[in-house]
Amino acid sequence: MGEHKERMLRGELYRDNDPELVEERRRAQRLCEEFNACPDDQREPVLRELLGALGEGSWIMPRFRCDYGYLIEIGTNSFLNYDAILLDCAPIRIGNDVSIGPRAQLLTALHPMENHELRRRRWETAAPITIGDNVWFGGGVIVCPGVTVGSDTVVGAGSVVTRDLPSRVFAAGNPCRVIREL
Repeated sequence: MGEHKERMLRGELYRDNDPELVEERRRAQRLCEEFNACPDDQREPVLRELLGALGEGSWIMPRFRCDYGYLIEIGTNSFLNYDAILLDCAPIRIGNDVSIGPRAQLLTALHPMENHELRRRRWETAAPITIGDNVWFGGGVIVCPGVTVGSDTVVGAGSVVTRDLPSRVFAAGNPCRVIREL
């Protein structure tokens, strides 16, 4: 394993244009294209090759995109609707019985805000995303790096989740905030 991949997996600064990481993203892109083009009854084997884990009874609708795939773990009986984008430069863990609406984005990548030279030279970091069991995201939800969403939580359509959400709440907005307990 190369230096930049090790740094990425530790959540440290790494260069996204490292040849090993570029090749791993190309592999994931090829598998995503294969998944997106194949008939329903042939998608699961491609997902099992692409993802780190796919629980029994879980499925994803096409078009699906990710960076690496192997950092994504999806529990049992979970569903990702059309056009999901999971940028998995850090682990993304999706629990059991989760429903994610169309055009959702789970984004783990972070870029140095204070140092434009590091950004220009393609350095970045990443922070994991964790989605608890029985969570429901409406369409177009964006989850930012480092966020954990507690179990049994509902996030309204179009919300931008910038910080952790507790279990058993309805949350919505940009930035997303707790509206009420469930």
